[in-house]
Amino acid sequence: MIKITADSTCDLSRDIIERYNISIIPINIVTENATYADGEEITPIELLAKMESGILCKTSAANSVEYERRFKEYAEQYDAIIHINLGANFSSSFNNASKAAEKFKNVYCIDSKNLSTGSGHVVMKACEMAQGGLNATEIVENIKNDVIPRVDASFVVDNMQYLYRGGRCSGLEFLAAKVLRIKPCIEVRNGKMEVGKKYIGKFEKALREYVKQRLNSGNIDYSRCFITHPNCSREIVDMVKHHVVKYADFKEIIETNAGCTVTAHCAGNTLGILYLKRVNV
Repeated sequence: MIKITADSTCDLSRDIIERYNISIIPINIVTENATYADGEEITPIELLAKMESGILCKTSAANSVEYERRFKEYAEQYDAIIHINLGANFSSSFNNASKAAEKFKNVYCIDSKNLSTGSGHVVMKACEMAQGGLNATEIVENIKNDVIPRVDASFVVDNMQYLYRGGRCSGLEFLAAKVLRIKPCIEVRNGKMEVGKKYIGKFEKALREYVKQRLNSGNIDYSRCFITHPNCSREIVDMVKHHVVKYADFKEIIETNAGCTVTAHCAGNTLGILYLKRVNV
């Protein structure tokens, strides 16, 4: 049997985690006075409340000791453990997990080169392959060569204030976005976070344009799409779902709440549609 584990940053819902028996290793949320385990000791809503009260909140990877402790729980119970990490360019989690995995003969760490449900796609594919009878080496090879290159992950951010606070955009970019009401699309490209198209106007209008643009690419695997957000209103999410259905015929559309990593950097009004491309281009 193969055990799939993942960083909490994969942002998969509780029912998916339970369905596939995925074990989640939390990243840390660090404030001025305390450190919390993402999803275990603090929720995105609680984190958002701290941020809005002016408390500085940062994210920190689990260290190699914590990964080793978690891997040790399963190393003797399973033939292999496959751990899916947050992208190595976003965090030291992959390096820390890989260091811990060196102490075990049956632990494999994968750099998802992505974040949020971009990593979530990778985790679910690994689970499906394990259920389909592939061995650990086959799963790792397929994930690295076929799945990871096809993940299309992006988010539209309503307010760049927290990206600015976290040093992920300049003061000039933040000021321009505020004055011109720019809603940037943050894309993951080659394992890095970059600014894509910039939408002007209200958040709802930006999201309508965003969905239409992303889903008119013609290179989409229609098996599954995530709609992921930290704390958008029901009206906004339903509107996005309506437009996703309008432009694409996905077999499965899954809404998930983004965890503390996306919340810490982008705040509540952030939303992304994340899917796989049909072929890597």
